[in-house]
Amino acid sequence: MEDLTLQNGIQIKMVRHIVLDTNCLLQIISRRGEYYDIWQDFLVGKFVLCVSTEILQEYEEIISQQTSQRVADIIIESILCAPNVKRFDPRYKWNLIESDPDDNKFVDCAIIANAEFIVSDDAHFNILKTIPFPQITIKKLKEFAAIQRKNLV
Repeated sequence: MEDLTLQNGIQIKMVRHIVLDTNCLLQIISRRGEYYDIWQDFLVGKFVLCVSTEILQEYEEIISQQTSQRVADIIIESILCAPNVKRFDPRYKWNLIESDPDDNKFVDCAIIANAEFIVSDDAHFNILKTIPFPQITIKKLKEFAAIQRKNLV
């Protein structure tokens, strides 16, 4: 994503908007994990995280199952208090992923948020590559990390 220069010469820093699947959130919050720098990028505002109430509920549920309720509370609080989070509550359900309907919450959020892409390692999202409308781009966590690391400021 490139910066935007207005006619009067003022430059605006463009920040990508993404939707992050729960499996990838789990990978980036681990301090010993390969992708912890992506969590740090989020905390300092290097990208905008688009979420819905349904997504936040899944984050909380899965993080508490995989770690502890205390860790889940800290992560959710960090997300809710971050200025680079945009909340959306989609009213229309596209139901584009039939093989795992629970994943549609991420798709619906990405559509209403006009997110640049969904970051997910879940194979169920691959069906979106075959759907011409609405067009939704999926990036693996490894790909997103490479993009973020390339754009170091």
